[in-house]
Amino acid sequence: MNPRTRTRARLLRAGATAAVAVFSIAVQAQPASTSVAPAAPQTAAASLSLRQVFDAAWARQPEAMALQARRNAVRAQQSAATAWTPEPAALEISNKTDRLNRNQGARELEVGVAVPLWLPGERGRSAALAEAEGAAIESRATAAQLRVAATVREAWWQWQRARIEVDSARDQLDNTRRIAADVARRTRAGDLARADQHQADGAVASAEANMAQAEAGLAAARQHLRALTGTAPATSEAAASAAEPDPGMAATDMEAHAALLELKDRAAVAERTAALASTQSRANPELMLATTRDRGAFGEAAQQTITLGVRIPFGGGPRHDARTANARAEATEVQAQLALERERVIAEREAAKVRVDASRAQLAAAERRAQLARESRGFFDKSFRLGETDLPTRLRIEAEATEAERQAARTRIELAAAISAWRQALGLLPQ
Repeated sequence: MNPRTRTRARLLRAGATAAVAVFSIAVQAQPASTSVAPAAPQTAAASLSLRQVFDAAWARQPEAMALQARRNAVRAQQSAATAWTPEPAALEISNKTDRLNRNQGARELEVGVAVPLWLPGERGRSAALAEAEGAAIESRATAAQLRVAATVREAWWQWQRARIEVDSARDQLDNTRRIAADVARRTRAGDLARADQHQADGAVASAEANMAQAEAGLAAARQHLRALTGTAPATSEAAASAAEPDPGMAATDMEAHAALLELKDRAAVAERTAALASTQSRANPELMLATTRDRGAFGEAAQQTITLGVRIPFGGGPRHDARTANARAEATEVQAQLALERERVIAEREAAKVRVDASRAQLAAAERRAQLARESRGFFDKSFRLGETDLPTRLRIEAEATEAERQAARTRIELAAAISAWRQALGLLPQ
């Protein structure tokens, strides 16, 4: 073989090797592309959670919209309480002349500044009141969040109950349609009477009616959520984490409950308002500093004087007594509300804990009943196909099994709702 032929052979072998390599790479890459492509819809699908519903509902509340403005007002009040004067200083300017009557050249120009002064103890108590109002703003917002959470939790679990009803009605409809199809086949074969066909079709119609009613309930629950959050969940959307975690023994301190903290801070504001009102027994005194330039007549030299004075108002009298009495009455009322609210929170916590325990026992019984019903359905379905069981008995067993499944699913939702209500009683926001 000459050198040119050998070179051509080597080039052909190299090209064939490269083609095989490229083909093998393409074959290896093909499964990777087909395995990655279906994952995109899973990552793109967003599941709804109770926390997301709560955040959306809270963002629409008037308290949330006005919270930042209230914080700014409290900060301004705290800055005012640390100022040198209770009110801004005032500039006084006056000019006296006899030009309108005698016009003998008499002139007097006075320029002065009046500076309000703090009453004894007023500045410190004003700062304490501003601090209490700052804490009250935050506790008021937290209590408002807890009230919104109660509404959101109720709507959320109502939606979950409606979803369970739709799923149960759909399963019942599918099963009755399957039975009706079997009955129709056996009726055509002459194994069953036409009356059995009518009875099976009636069961299907009843299941269709139940399905329509369940879908109407689901639509109403979705619209309730939409009214709270502004957007409604998809009809077929399932919550990723429908149940909230069980608080168990990690229950928060009762005194840290948002409703109690709100009343405590309101009581602190009322008490400090009463303390400040008792200090403000009169209007604020004023320090005055003025300079006067005057002359008696034409040709006389102008004279300049300086005036330093203090203005001290008399006591407020009945007006001051009324303000102090109103402030103390507000403090007393809030303290009484705090005592009643504490008793309500205690009772609500105990009732919620009992409800959770009862729901757990109901769930255990419902799941056992559902398991037995599923096994009975299998037994009677087999005997019905063999002709050993009549159609009414088969339909009755199917209805009992469907009801047992529905009760088990609903009991699971009720347990999750009871745990959510327990967290609400403990003052915990949705997670």
